[in-house]
Amino acid sequence: MKSSNPIGFAGLTHLGIVYSMAAAARGFSVLAFDERSSVTEALTLGSFPITETGLEEVRLEHGDRIHYTADPAELRNCELIFLTLDVATNEGNTSDLGPLDALFAKVIDHAAPGAVLVVMSQVPPGYSRALCDRLPTGGRLFYQVETLVFGDAISRAIHPERFMIGCAEPPEGLPEVLRGYLAAFDCPILPMRFESAELTKIAINCFLVSSVTTSNTLAEICENTGADWREIVPALRLDRRIGPHAYLSPGLGIAGGNLERDLVTVQRLAAHHGTDAAVVTAWQRNSLYCRDWVLRRLFNLGLLQQPAESTLAVWGLAYKQDTHSTKNSPSLGLLRALSDYQWRAYDPAATLAVVDFPRVCVCSSALDAAYGANVLVVMTPWKEFASISLDQLPTRYVIDPYGILDGDRCRELGIQYARIGS
Repeated sequence: MKSSNPIGFAGLTHLGIVYSMAAAARGFSVLAFDERSSVTEALTLGSFPITETGLEEVRLEHGDRIHYTADPAELRNCELIFLTLDVATNEGNTSDLGPLDALFAKVIDHAAPGAVLVVMSQVPPGYSRALCDRLPTGGRLFYQVETLVFGDAISRAIHPERFMIGCAEPPEGLPEVLRGYLAAFDCPILPMRFESAELTKIAINCFLVSSVTTSNTLAEICENTGADWREIVPALRLDRRIGPHAYLSPGLGIAGGNLERDLVTVQRLAAHHGTDAAVVTAWQRNSLYCRDWVLRRLFNLGLLQQPAESTLAVWGLAYKQDTHSTKNSPSLGLLRALSDYQWRAYDPAATLAVVDFPRVCVCSSALDAAYGANVLVVMTPWKEFASISLDQLPTRYVIDPYGILDGDRCRELGIQYARIGS
């Protein structure tokens, strides 16, 4: 039975927007708080600062269950409050926990006595247990591992695979208000101690990075031996030790922010406790190497003439498809590496700061970006690109690391084509 009190979400960045919408989609009344009134006013009007597949459809169907507010006093109406602030990383991939600390202080100042608080923001091991010392008398704190995947966040939040819940004392069980909320999502619930839950998120990302690194390493060997990675993948998926859902798509290393942050966290924990994390350093080194795959191909194929004689086209600026984020984007890295060249760029969602990329012309369509270019580079595997008629492609050279275009058709049209793994 659902409580008559709204479920609170404090911090309306990507994480908070997605999970508050998922709660509404599951039938809960939601109070979504952010102290920035400009944010809550925009969200009330249906203007979202993020790009997510299915977000607008869910808003239209369930948005009337969400009340956005910049008044922290309204949190007193909630028995259950999630702290859902994105934790930013700096250039060294370390977390800035200051804003989350400040949000926690504001929430406990205004929450009702006995309210259950759940930290969903990604934090390092030990953070949640330390917060318990700041709780008011009668308050209870838990940590929920978020599994936000940009581009597929809404679907995963509404239909989660499982819930991983960190507790001060797991044998004590979950309070009724939290247990009832989680049960509405109809998936396994895994209680564990705080530190295990905090490290679980890092463990998931480490296993993902290991798959990415292995796929990239072997795909490049394919390129130099006459093998084709696409022919190898079905055999791996049929091996029950690897499985049908394994991440086996080679690409341009790891990007975004969370994966790099987690690798740095593991290195710091290992250094502090005297354990070995050399494999993490190897993953990082491999990622940097893979990020330059396109640059190496351009040089090796002789496609980089003098800057004054060349115009290059790039499809995709975001670090991955179905998101507007360019955090650690391989595409932007390529633009910086070849900053002396003229570029024509297109991305369905991401934008560029013109002051940082003065030689890049951002175009209104993919085909418009390709006109007048000596070579086209596809840096983000947006589905939109796969639907473009290759007959209309004006360039004779295509570098497509993810294989989003039909390579055989390109060759039939006389287009010189290259992708990772063949």
